[in-house]
Amino acid sequence: MVRLDEQNREEYEKLILDTLQAEDREQFRETFLELHPTDQVDIFVKLEEETRKRVYDYLSPEDFSHIFEGLEVEDQKRTYLELDEAYSSEMFNNMFADDVADFLAEMTGEKAEDILMKMNKAEAKEVKELMSYAPETAGAIMTKEFVSISSSDLASNVIEKLRNDAPDAETIYYLYVVDQLEKLVGVISLRDLITAPADEVIENIMSTRVVSVQDDMDQEDVAKLIKKYDFLAAPVVSKQNHLIGIVTFDDVIDILEEEATEDLGEISAAKGATDVNVSAFTAARKRSPWIIMLMFFGLITAEVIGTFEETLEAIVLLAAFIPLIMDSAGNTGTQSLAVAVRGLALGTIKKGSIGKMVRREFGTGLMLGLICMVVLGITVTLIHGHWILALIVGFSIFCTLSIATVIGATVPLVINKLKLDPAIASGPFITTVNDILGLLIYFSIATALLDFL
Repeated sequence: MVRLDEQNREEYEKLILDTLQAEDREQFRETFLELHPTDQVDIFVKLEEETRKRVYDYLSPEDFSHIFEGLEVEDQKRTYLELDEAYSSEMFNNMFADDVADFLAEMTGEKAEDILMKMNKAEAKEVKELMSYAPETAGAIMTKEFVSISSSDLASNVIEKLRNDAPDAETIYYLYVVDQLEKLVGVISLRDLITAPADEVIENIMSTRVVSVQDDMDQEDVAKLIKKYDFLAAPVVSKQNHLIGIVTFDDVIDILEEEATEDLGEISAAKGATDVNVSAFTAARKRSPWIIMLMFFGLITAEVIGTFEETLEAIVLLAAFIPLIMDSAGNTGTQSLAVAVRGLALGTIKKGSIGKMVRREFGTGLMLGLICMVVLGITVTLIHGHWILALIVGFSIFCTLSIATVIGATVPLVINKLKLDPAIASGPFITTVNDILGLLIYFSIATALLDFL
């Protein structure tokens, strides 16, 4: 198998395109099928529609199923519309059931049912079972293609079984041991199997300390568990401990990417609008509620400034430092927000460590505030020659940064306590709240010292 890199990618892409344009089927198959499936996908998505149709002609549905599995959802939809029904049905029959279920979840109910009707009954049954689970649970993301064995099997018999079953299994690095009722009783790694004596009974070499997940467990919790134990896969069981599927490491990567994208969208107040493939209308519709709410928060900021109008009229120079106070408060609060959300997402913030994290962020804010106060005090004194003004600006920054870090750290914790996603404590929200508090602190100190200016 050839893996493309920066040096040979362009050469292979040109070679494959040339074979397609020359309608050289055998040369295309020889060149294209020796590539890694991921590289095949990268090349395929760059092709024009007419050229893609030649790929369908030259590759069997089984060959093409591996490419289809690697496509993004929008590319899958586009590709599906280009395929004839017989070809696509056979392609779905050769795909892993969880990948078919993921694709059908993006289709209308009527269309999904139509696709299932045209698939083989056995494959369609597995896909329907996966689609029956609640979205974003272990049952919904698991695969049914795994190898299970009996505790009474001999090692030699299991190795022979693997030779037959491995091509259709998603992974064989872990073999799960079940009893006569299909209940999970143990696990054995491929390494332990092939190093065991041929006549050894599986019961003697399997581990009974199996870490499994319930079919209704949230997918994010599944990902955390697999990451915590460094598993390549985890067995999924029913409430009766029947083995019903496995979640593999590649699924975990997809989950973590999906969750990270979702959290990024929420932190930036752009949930559902971070994908570049989303239309401008959809992006605007999803962002507008937050933007409108933040706009009204901005009116509060304006009211704060208006309240201290007399102070501003007395010393107009105070207005020059408003952006500095607001930016510093927002930036510091957002940093603390990121620390808190990351800790909650990764599970590193436990019940007993919440106080420690908040105290650390408060201490960080105090030190940052002290540093900024000294730097600003010296700078303002040198530029404007007024040490009282320097004191107002410097002490305002000190107080603002100290408070902003605590707000940025605690708001996600409170939201998490309310059983909501802490990522909804968006950066713009925290920034706006800290802006308001920063201005209140700044103008309050300035008003108190107005007679000395």
